[in-house]
Amino acid sequence: VQLVGSGGGSVQTGDSLRLSCAASGLSFSTSHAGWFRQAPGKEREIVATITRVGDKYYADSVKGRFTISRDNAKNTLLLQMNSLKDDDTAVYYCVASQSFITARMIGGTWGLGTQVTVSS
Repeated sequence: VQLVGSGGGSVQTGDSLRLSCAASGLSFSTSHAGWFRQAPGKEREIVATITRVGDKYYADSVKGRFTISRDNAKNTLLLQMNSLKDDDTAVYYCVASQSFITARMIGGTWGLGTQVTVSS
């Protein structure tokens, strides 16, 4: 059972990135899923979530710039990030769970994280 995140990198302010999270060994299509991030010296924060039926939630800080989606046929979770800001710099983690994804998520299956660095 694992999630493998990819797609991070170093970009400039205003650029775009797309993160992917490939799931294996779990029933991804019946899982709720989401993205969290953690910046240096800060607590982990929720970024976006998507339920098993496709309902989406976004943190206010990314609303209108980020889009979460899922491809159940490919067992993949995606996060399209546009208009990136310096404050988006963080390690991004994907998570999948049979329980709803919440801000203080405990449990579930977590990816190892992918670094996103945004500089002006």
